[in-house]
Amino acid sequence: MSKYSFPYVALAMGIFFMLVVTIGGQLGEGGSTKLPLLTLLVVSEFAFFLCLIGAYLSLRRIIDLGFTSIHAVVGASCVILAVRFLMLGLAFWPL
Repeated sequence: MSKYSFPYVALAMGIFFMLVVTIGGQLGEGGSTKLPLLTLLVVSEFAFFLCLIGAYLSLRRIIDLGFTSIHAVVGASCVILAVRFLMLGLAFWPL
């Protein structure tokens, strides 16, 4: 896999991990989440860094090759997912 295709893979995996975290974070019977808390935290952290790297590589591609709308949309989507994973990870963290 080249660094040029990584933002697309990061976006696809980020969407999949968002589904996992959203469905797994729902409260089940007894007031606990469907997935264990540590699993939700690890998935959120991994997906955060994955999407952040995807956004960075997309930005580098825009700088190197010029502006195209598809690269801007992929990069912006990765940024939005990274911010959302950060917020979800902080929300799951027990205080």
